Amino acid sequence: MIVLFILVATCAEITIVMCYFQLCNEDYHWWWRSFLSSGSAALYMYLYAVWYFASKLEITGVVSSAIYFGYMFVIALSFFLLTGCIGFWACFWFVRKIYGAIKVD
Repeated sequence: MIVLFILVATCAEITIVMCYFQLCNEDYHWWWRSFLSSGSAALYMYLYAVWYFASKLEITGVVSSAIYFGYMFVIALSFFLLTGCIGFWACFWFVRKIYGAIKVD
């Protein structure tokens, strides 16, 4: 459970920093980029699964390999959606707070 909290905090913080840099450069198209910046960790996860398959596992059958890569794709896709949603909602909260604090006279 502690690792989940660390994952949520890390995804939120990294996405907020990236969103802040983007807003400072006057690029206001942060919606998809916030989702992709934190969700991109799933690509590393899938590439690690490929490396683990090639170096550590001794699976020789085509069907077994297809099942392994299929399950790893579903797991990586779920991880992408989870971390992407965390990043998007953190960035959404940040943008609402930062623009809510602006006083227009």
